[in-house]
Amino acid sequence: MNIGSYVKKTSLVSLALFLMASTTQAIDLRPESIKAQVAGYKAAFTCSATFNGGKSFEMIKQDELSGIRVDFRDYYDQLPDAKIHKSEKYVSAWYSDNMPPRYAVWRTGLGCVQLPTGAELAMRKDITTADLSYMRVQMVNPWPFGDGVPENLNTSAALQAVINDAFTTNKYGDPKVMSAALVSSTNKLLAERYKDGYTPYTSQRTWSTAKSIAASVIGVAVEKGLLDVKAPANIPEWAAPGDPRQRITLENLLHMASGLDSTMAGNRTSFVYFGGALVTDKATRNMLEVPPGSRFKYANNDTMLAIRSLRATIDDDDKMLKFPAENLFRRIGMHNTVAETDWQGNFIMSSQVWTTSRDLARLGILYLNDGVWQSKRILPKGWREYISTPAPNQPPLKRRDGSPIAGYGAQFWLFPSRFAGMPDDAFSSAGNRGQYMMIIPSRNLVIIRRGYDSADGPRFNIAKFSADILKAIEP
Repeated sequence: MNIGSYVKKTSLVSLALFLMASTTQAIDLRPESIKAQVAGYKAAFTCSATFNGGKSFEMIKQDELSGIRVDFRDYYDQLPDAKIHKSEKYVSAWYSDNMPPRYAVWRTGLGCVQLPTGAELAMRKDITTADLSYMRVQMVNPWPFGDGVPENLNTSAALQAVINDAFTTNKYGDPKVMSAALVSSTNKLLAERYKDGYTPYTSQRTWSTAKSIAASVIGVAVEKGLLDVKAPANIPEWAAPGDPRQRITLENLLHMASGLDSTMAGNRTSFVYFGGALVTDKATRNMLEVPPGSRFKYANNDTMLAIRSLRATIDDDDKMLKFPAENLFRRIGMHNTVAETDWQGNFIMSSQVWTTSRDLARLGILYLNDGVWQSKRILPKGWREYISTPAPNQPPLKRRDGSPIAGYGAQFWLFPSRFAGMPDDAFSSAGNRGQYMMIIPSRNLVIIRRGYDSADGPRFNIAKFSADILKAIEP
């Protein structure tokens, strides 16, 4: 078999595994490890939803802790609820008679961080942190520079009908798991709706929509001259002479084309996400499977490595921890956005960002403006084109039934005209449980959908939803 056919075959396999990941069983883990991760899941989500999202425990049980991975469910039901220590700003979750509980500790501006499995709470004093207490504010300026939004948006009847369908019918997905929908142009909020109990300031975990936020942080660093996407990634763990991984470029990582082994399903990084493991221990250790740049394989590790490269380049823990907030979030009014880290300060920006629909819409508007915000350039000129151009290696573009699959750019998914009713320049973030930020420059439009889709339930049809919104607001 030649390398071309091999790469094509492995790309097909990797996407199939990505799509099947919600039913993959953790057959290679001992029960003790699974229980520790399930307790970590409870601790981390309860912590972030409480202290980032301001949610009650009943809301958290209904939303964040529902519809979880199939292979976690048996142990989830066996283990007790996490315990919230509100005054001390941490959460604990018991899972073993001879091990400490799993702990998640909150930090202002940096959200919740898991202590490693087996750690005592006293370790919290050793967590790498920074002072970001100035971040969370509410701005009264007119939209999108603040939250000065008219009480009555005068949403058209046609657009209102599409939003209503998403919340009340199964036209696009399960309406019971809808949490938010928002539509905006560069200067006008056109529609906005939230589930009962939610407000514009109620944040949710982005899951893999964080990857698109990570690409934006990388773009800021490129604009500042800190990074070159064509250059090898700066990964200190690969510094030994002759290490072949030194050939992996930052662009390879952004394109999901590192060539690294990332297990059968590259979107499974449970030890980092739920086990309290370090990015620098887990994401950096894998061997090359194929030459860098020769295949597409969706992998959380590629995103974590891209951000690891930025941290190594900045080489200052305090500056790095403040970099996303000070150089992106704060500059465009994303004041309710928190990027979380592991306990040594490595951003887990493949998934662990908490934000609101309005803050995501602001990021989308930044892309509509090709990286300019209030006459100041935030992202490099042409960065929008860069992240929305199809990468050299693509996932399969059709399912067996002939229905289209999104293409891939640089940490963004592409929804061109092979999707009915969509223009060729449409691109979107996409996160587990239905987190989307659809950006359509030709129509000057950003569409946000947030939800709590079940791991084994129907996927929200963001392409049909977006196409119907476009039709509803046709000039």
